[in-house]
Amino acid sequence: MSPSAIAFDRRSLHANNVVALPPLQAPRLLDRLRERIRLMHYSLQTERAYVHWCRAFIRFHALRHPSDMGKEEVEAFLTHLASDRGVAPSTHRQALSALLFLYGKVLEVQLPWMAEIGRPVPKRRLPVVLSADEVAAVLAHLTGEHALMARLLYGTGLRINEGLRLRVKDLDFSQRAVFVREGKGGKDRVVMLPDSLVADLRAQLGGSRLIWGADVAAGQGGVELPHALERKYPRAGSSWTWFWVFPQDHLSTDPRSGVIRRHHLYAETFQRAFKRAVQRAGIAKPATPHTLRHCFATHLLQAGSDIRTVQELLGHADVATTMVYTHVMRMGGMAVRSPLDRLVGAHA
Repeated sequence: MSPSAIAFDRRSLHANNVVALPPLQAPRLLDRLRERIRLMHYSLQTERAYVHWCRAFIRFHALRHPSDMGKEEVEAFLTHLASDRGVAPSTHRQALSALLFLYGKVLEVQLPWMAEIGRPVPKRRLPVVLSADEVAAVLAHLTGEHALMARLLYGTGLRINEGLRLRVKDLDFSQRAVFVREGKGGKDRVVMLPDSLVADLRAQLGGSRLIWGADVAAGQGGVELPHALERKYPRAGSSWTWFWVFPQDHLSTDPRSGVIRRHHLYAETFQRAFKRAVQRAGIAKPATPHTLRHCFATHLLQAGSDIRTVQELLGHADVATTMVYTHVMRMGGMAVRSPLDRLVGAHA
C-alpha cells in the first residue's frame, strides 16, 4: 500500500479498551514509535509515514513533547495541513492516524478528545483507464523485466507491490494460478496465470535461479521472510522456494535489521520505466502502474465478466469498491448517445 492510502486506525479511538501493550525499551520517542510499529507488524511504508508525520507534528510545535500537548495542538497541526499546505483528504487522515498511534500505542494515554476531531471524507474519484490499444502501445515501449511486470499486472490485476513481492512458490503453472500472499489488508487470494505469460515467466525464473545460485554459493543472507518465519525456519530464506520471481540485480541492506541480502525489484525503478513508456506512447493520461489494475477490471467487465468475480480477483472486501468500474464503462457514450450526434445525423 502506498503511504497516502494507509487506512485510518479506528481502534485507536477506543483507548480505554486496549489490552496492555508490552513495555518499550528505546529511550527516544521516535525510536519508541518505530519499536511499537515493528512489534505490531506494520509495514516499512507505514513506519516511515508515521515517523514522518509525528516528527512534523513535533517540529510544528517547536519541539514540544507530545505528552505535553493535546487536542488543541493536534487540531492546530491538522488545520495547518489542510489550510496552509492544502494536503489531500487521504494525506490528512494519514497524519491523524499517525498521531492516534503515537498517543494511543506509544504514549498510552487516554484519548477521549480524539473522537471530537474532524476527519475529512475522502471523495471517490473515477480511476484512469486506458483502452486496449493504449495498453498495447505502452507495453510496446517496455523491455525486459519491466515489460513482463507490466504484462503481469495487466493480466492479473495485481497491485504493483503484490507483483514485485511474488516468490517462486507463488506461481503454480500446472493450475495456471498466481497466489497473492498478504495483499492489502493482510488477505490472501488467488488469481489466474495468463497462458501468454507462462513461457516468459519460466524464462524469468531461469534467470532468477542463476542469481539465487550465485547468492547461495557466496553464502549471502538469502531473502527476507515474513514475520517470525525466519526464526522458525532459519534456512528457508536461502531456499529456492522463497526466492523472488523478480530479484534486484544487486544486494542491499535491510533498513530494519541491517542484514545484507537480496531484495526484489524496486517499485520506483519500475514506476520510472512505466512513466517513460506512457510518454513515448504519446498518451496524455496520468497513467501509472496501478492504472493497469484499473484496466484489468474495466476490460473484464466490458467483456462480460461478473462483477462478483472481478471483486474476488481484485481482493476487494466490498463490491461497492468494484462498482466504480461500472461508472467508467458508462463513459464515452457506452450507455447513452449524445443528443448532439442525433442532431448532426438528422441534418447530414
